[in-house]
Amino acid sequence: MPPASSWVMRHLDFVPAGGAVLDLAAGSGRHVRLCRRAGLAVVAVDRDTAGLNAFADDGGVEILAADLEAAAWPLAGRRFGGVIVTNYLWRPLLPEIVAAVAPGGVLIYETFAAGNEAFGRPRNPDFLLRPNELLEAVGAELEVLEYRHGFEPGPPSAVRQKIAARRPDMDRP
Repeated sequence: MPPASSWVMRHLDFVPAGGAVLDLAAGSGRHVRLCRRAGLAVVAVDRDTAGLNAFADDGGVEILAADLEAAAWPLAGRRFGGVIVTNYLWRPLLPEIVAAVAPGGVLIYETFAAGNEAFGRPRNPDFLLRPNELLEAVGAELEVLEYRHGFEPGPPSAVRQKIAARRPDMDRP
């Protein structure tokens, strides 16, 4: 299993204690494992859940098979203390992803951005964030904790965009 993203590790402490985490496009479960080690419950969503079999008997992990690009948002009305998305972009879901962050919760998102086509896959602009696109996606709903966009030396070299943003907690002054 590949190691957890350093961006996710850096911001995971912003997830409120006791808050469940949504790992969207969870793949092999590298961030599920990280969250479970931190004592967080996880909802792991992917089209192909075979990579999540190691968590099948873990009562703190809910595994949900869903084709996020061909069906309705499977988590309507659910909110999470943390929402993690890495190496995945389906623009029609950006509003649902932001809405899934509970008050006091955090969105931790990183994926490839325009310019990455010079270094490898993905090259299709449909799967590359435009400059400031994650900032625009969170808008005024979430408070930006940290944002980056730019070249990252490898291996493998890539152009990435990253954001960590928190929804204000209405219960806190």
